[in-house]
Amino acid sequence: MTKSDLYKALNYVDSSRKKRSEMAEVVLSNEDLIPSLIEIIHLEEDPISCKASWILEFAFKKRSSILYPYLDNFTKIITKVNLDSSVRPLAKICELLVQSYFSKKPSEGQKYIKESHLNTITTACFDWLIGEHKVAAKAYSMTSLFLLGQKFGWIHPELKMILEQNYPKGSAAYKARARMVLKKLN
Repeated sequence: MTKSDLYKALNYVDSSRKKRSEMAEVVLSNEDLIPSLIEIIHLEEDPISCKASWILEFAFKKRSSILYPYLDNFTKIITKVNLDSSVRPLAKICELLVQSYFSKKPSEGQKYIKESHLNTITTACFDWLIGEHKVAAKAYSMTSLFLLGQKFGWIHPELKMILEQNYPKGSAAYKARARMVLKKLN
């Protein structure tokens, strides 16, 4: 399947779990499609970019190893994506990457995730947390930043300040996650 074929196939994906799962299986059966999927995600203003993000998230959840060889490409685009329907799945992937990296048990992610990847994820998560994004991306970012603060000491004070400033105007879901993270920070 070429990038062009993948792009056309993404046209038929909708938000249903069934369609996303089916397309993720196509990608999982041909991992060479991952760079093309990442390139499509980078087509920021194209509505298909959102669908590519959904598929990457589904595929990554099923088999995280598919993304490790392409972490440089992935981290290059995450700070450039702004559409909420693309940001949410990318924030979730970042959360899962960070959780893998900081896992107490040895994980495959610990072999592939470099400090440069963590730095870019940190930048993206702060952007998503303080930007005009929906609560899911903000919640995933809070978790990622809390964990990243274990490696980069400057993160926890910044995260605490942002959560305390934005808490009063946050939604119920935002407040719930912020309370949980603030409790861990204190």
